[in-house]
Amino acid sequence: MNRQLITFEIGDRRLGIDIMAIREIRAWSPATPLPNVPAHVRGVVNLRGVVLPVIDLRRRLGWGTTEPSARHVIIVVRIADQLQGIIVDAVSDIVTLAPENIQPVPDVGDASASVFLDGIGTLDDRLIMLLSLDRLAEANAMLGQAA
Repeated sequence: MNRQLITFEIGDRRLGIDIMAIREIRAWSPATPLPNVPAHVRGVVNLRGVVLPVIDLRRRLGWGTTEPSARHVIIVVRIADQLQGIIVDAVSDIVTLAPENIQPVPDVGDASASVFLDGIGTLDDRLIMLLSLDRLAEANAMLGQAA
């Protein structure tokens, strides 16, 4: 079955999220920091009366820290049973990937960003890392238990 994704960029890397998991794409607005949260949690924003945690995906994946500017966006997704925002550099487009264009993530060790990926897609000679929101949620839950 084909997969429809919203693709986005973090630096020169292109990632994709299943289109059905996305609730909204909104312009960057500063997050209010919270005490004693993991470093990748930038804080919370108010989304029409709902307090929404905002994750710095670049930091969560171990690729540095985002210095948000007006060009950044927040993609609002449902992770587990909670709406969360993830900061990305830019949203690219909507793509459809056929199953034969999706490969498993190569085994490069558990300490890498690959633990958060569902696969690697190819489209017109471009690689798209398919973000697994379920694995992101599992990792967040484990962090909560460790705290």
